[in-house]
Amino acid sequence: GHSLHEVSYRACFKPQLPKFFIDRLTVEGDLVLDPFLGRGTTALESVLLNRRAAGTDVSPLSTVLTTPRLNPPSIDEVRTRLDQIDLKTKTKTREDLLTFYHADTLREIGALRSYLTERNGNGDHVDAWIRMVATNRLTGHSPGFFSVYTLPPNQAVTIDRQKLINAKRNQTPEYRDAKKIILKKSRSLLKDITAENQASFAQFGSAQLITGSADSMKSIESDSVSLVVTSPPFLNVVQYATDNWLRCWFNGIDADSVPIWKYTSVKKWSNAMTGVFKELARVLKPGGHVAFEVGEVRNGEVRLEDHVIPAAQKADLAPVLVLVNAQEFTKTANCWGIDNKTKGTNTNRVVVLRCDK
Repeated sequence: GHSLHEVSYRACFKPQLPKFFIDRLTVEGDLVLDPFLGRGTTALESVLLNRRAAGTDVSPLSTVLTTPRLNPPSIDEVRTRLDQIDLKTKTKTREDLLTFYHADTLREIGALRSYLTERNGNGDHVDAWIRMVATNRLTGHSPGFFSVYTLPPNQAVTIDRQKLINAKRNQTPEYRDAKKIILKKSRSLLKDITAENQASFAQFGSAQLITGSADSMKSIESDSVSLVVTSPPFLNVVQYATDNWLRCWFNGIDADSVPIWKYTSVKKWSNAMTGVFKELARVLKPGGHVAFEVGEVRNGEVRLEDHVIPAAQKADLAPVLVLVNAQEFTKTANCWGIDNKTKGTNTNRVVVLRCDK
C-alpha cells in the first residue's frame, strides 16, 4: 500500500482490502464510508483513488490519525515547523512515564504536548501532522520511537508491565531526539506522494470524519453512500481503551470516557450490528454495497459471518457473498511468541451485502 498508510493502530486491516472493493464497486467521485474508522485506512485509500470519504468512530484518536494524512504537508514544512517549536521548555508532566522515557525525552514530549494543546483550534495542517506522527511514535520496539523497548507500536502496556519488561531486559530508557524521530517518520510517510496524489488530496481531502457511534450517523445524508468498507469490534478481542491510554494522555483525551463497544455475548454483539446495519441501509444508495470484514474468534469456535448475515437481513440488506482470506502468519502474533494457529485470528472473512431498497 501507499506509504501514508504506515500508521500503526490495533486491529487495522491492510489498504489492499478497501482498494479491492473500491475499484470494483465504485467510480470516481462516489462516496465511500467507514463507520468504524480506526486509523482511517478506508478513508485514505478512497481519497487516493479519487473518491469522496466519510467515517465515524467513537474514539477521537481516529480523527487525530486520519485527518492529517488526507491533507499532508511537505517535508520542508514539517522541518520548518519543528525548528520553530521550543522543546527545551520545562512543563508539568507525569513522573511515572520515566518508566518509558529518558528524562530529557519526556521533557521534549511534555513541551510538544503543551505546544499542541495551546495551538488546538488555532493550529494548521502542519501542526495536525506533527501531532499525528508524535502520537504514532510514543511507544515501540526500536530507536525509531520515543520510548525504551516495549511491546508493538499499536498499543501501550501499563506502567507496572513496562517496569517488568525493563527489569527482564535489564534496560533503562535512553535519550531519543523527538524532533529527529518525527522528521524521520514524516519522511517515510510522505515518500510515495506524487503529483497525482496531491491533486486527489486537493479535490477529495476534506472528508466528513465524525466522532460518534456507528449506529447514529445523523450528519451523513440518506441515500448518499455508494460503498461501505469496514471492520467492527470483534467480541471484546481488542481492548482499545487499555491499548491507547498513552496516546489518549498525549492528546488530552480521557480514555475511560470513550464509549467503545465491548460485547462478550454473541447475541448482544449481533443486536448492536443490527443497529449499525439499519443505519447503513439508510445512508446507502439503492444498489450500494457493504464490505463487512470480520474474523473467527475464540480459537475459531465463533465465525462472525454466521451472525453478520442474519443481522444484516433484519436491516433489509441482501447478502451477496462471503470472501475468505486465509492467513498463515501474523507479525504481531509472532512478537508475542504465539503460534498463530493456536491463538489469534487466522482468517479474514468479508461479508458483502447489497442495498436493494
